[in-house]
Amino acid sequence: MSAFMNNFPVLAVMTLFVGGFLNSLVGRRHAVLQKIVVLVAVTGALAMMLALIKPVLVDGEIITYWLGNWEPVEGWAIGIALEVDALSLFFGLIVVVAVFVSGVYSFTYMSRDDSLVNYYTLFMMLGGSVLGLVLSGDLFNIFVMVEIMTFTAVALTAFRSHYEGALEGAMKYLVVGSLGSTFLLVGIAILYSQLHTLNLAQIAALLPEQSDNPLAGVAFAFLFIGFASKAFLFPFQPLAADAHAVAPASISLMISGVLTKCGVYGIIRLCYILYQNMDLAVVQYLVTGFGAVTMFICVTMAFQQHNFKRLLAFHSISQVGYVITAVGLGTALGVSAGLYHAMNHTIFKGLLFLTAGAVQHQTGSLDLDGLGGLAKKMPRTTALFLIGAASISGLPPFNGFASKWMIYQATFQKGVETNNFFFIIVCVLALLTSVLTLASFIKVTQSVFFGQLPEKYKDVKEVPLLMRIPMWILAVLCIVTGLFPTQVQNWVLLPATNAVYSAAGYIDAAMGEGYAALHNIVSSGVTSLGVSTCWSPLSWLALLFCVTCAVTIVALLGSPDSKEDSHVSTADETAEELDPKYEPFFSGEESVYSQVGGSDLFWGFKHSWRKYFTFWTNWHSGVVNDYTLYGVVVTAFVLLACIIVL
Repeated sequence: MSAFMNNFPVLAVMTLFVGGFLNSLVGRRHAVLQKIVVLVAVTGALAMMLALIKPVLVDGEIITYWLGNWEPVEGWAIGIALEVDALSLFFGLIVVVAVFVSGVYSFTYMSRDDSLVNYYTLFMMLGGSVLGLVLSGDLFNIFVMVEIMTFTAVALTAFRSHYEGALEGAMKYLVVGSLGSTFLLVGIAILYSQLHTLNLAQIAALLPEQSDNPLAGVAFAFLFIGFASKAFLFPFQPLAADAHAVAPASISLMISGVLTKCGVYGIIRLCYILYQNMDLAVVQYLVTGFGAVTMFICVTMAFQQHNFKRLLAFHSISQVGYVITAVGLGTALGVSAGLYHAMNHTIFKGLLFLTAGAVQHQTGSLDLDGLGGLAKKMPRTTALFLIGAASISGLPPFNGFASKWMIYQATFQKGVETNNFFFIIVCVLALLTSVLTLASFIKVTQSVFFGQLPEKYKDVKEVPLLMRIPMWILAVLCIVTGLFPTQVQNWVLLPATNAVYSAAGYIDAAMGEGYAALHNIVSSGVTSLGVSTCWSPLSWLALLFCVTCAVTIVALLGSPDSKEDSHVSTADETAEELDPKYEPFFSGEESVYSQVGGSDLFWGFKHSWRKYFTFWTNWHSGVVNDYTLYGVVVTAFVLLACIIVL
């Protein structure tokens, strides 16, 4: 690798930040030049990250860049470093692909809005901060990037301030998001008071020596909850729903596909590299438990939604729950499965949010009970949505099937190897969540794209080509990463998983060869994942079972009453034959098609579970004080557990 390529990480981050600055200078006068600046910046960042695949993912190098050339002095890191191993690059690639797709989509999608200079400036700052976070080798620098990320995301959530609930959603995000940032800062301050360094590599070398220090456990609790809040894990999931419902679709892609991955990245780096405590059962229960609870609660809450994007928001956090569940297993297969699903989640969830934005762009509505029949007017968008829906539901040959199957296998193997029924329950919960996900997207497909087309949408047209190109990019990735899971595992997942289990290599790359051994840090890495093929007959049998369950639910609980249908048909015929003004039961009323809306299709299921849904609906009160209290209570619980056990 050339010496100049060592500069690519910092150049990629600065390209996005400088692009935002240049946009604010030229964008007010030249709209075309504004788009050129944005396109050059996002493409440049993408190109530089792609250029690092060969040296980092293939050759296994770790790039360390010291800002100001302030390298460690006498074994102490006093400067800020960017350290890019395979794990950092994995998440960095997710970030730049999402930023590129979202930026191109915005050119047409946001064209009807005002103040686009502010939008693109905030957008570029958001992309730069997230990329800087995953590439940073300094804990306090990560906090700085988290702050930039949070405040720009809040501003972009409220960008369409005339939307009902936009300012309210942004305010909730600001308050509870600041709470999570505060927890991060407290954890960082405690670690710094004990270790006197902020460099991740040096912290990873020194922390194992603090195993008997209760303050180390306190810092872990605060850092874990801080990163969990950025991933919108339970109990922070209401924030995501409120933000996604009002944010532009291009920003929903960023929040869902990128911001949540920062929380995932932070939890992985915290547990596997800094504390190296994933072999402890209590940590496995903690991480896996948070993921499983988030996974199930959010998918069930999606059934209660009437807003297209709000429904997608709950599904998004449910899929993040899958990722955290797999990562918390503490096995190489679990980490690999979690990383695979994290990548796939960004792809298929980004596609779904962009299709929702396309529907909103053309109809002006996200109401699941008022839409319908759009497949007749927007066939290409419908096809793209179906690809995303099949992917998130875990249907072959799409990517969601491959990564979910790995998660099922990882959780089941963990339960069998440890003879622990907890992980078997988690595996069953993951399967059930997948069934509910498929059932929920049957509802969305019926409510938005199939059925009768309302009269007011008769003139709706397909979205412009420039909006479809980003969606097709994500759709192709859904198919390619699903058709070739073995190649994805060998070329992408194995290097990233190996980096997760190579704390010693991460430490030595920053602090010098032998520094890890000096502090008794030894790591062997991962040579194979031990995963069976996704295309085995057993996997197809499991898939058939899931599909059968979903179809059965729809058939039993969502089918109309044939007698009522027959009665309506007879009444309509009578109304047409006789003069309506002389008929007391029809009185000139026009015959109207009864659309099966989002709240009708699974009425029976929701009625049977009405106590459960009532509880969680009341729990999602919409009051920011309640959400803050939830976060504080859960933090206190985790803090107590870490003090007692760690």
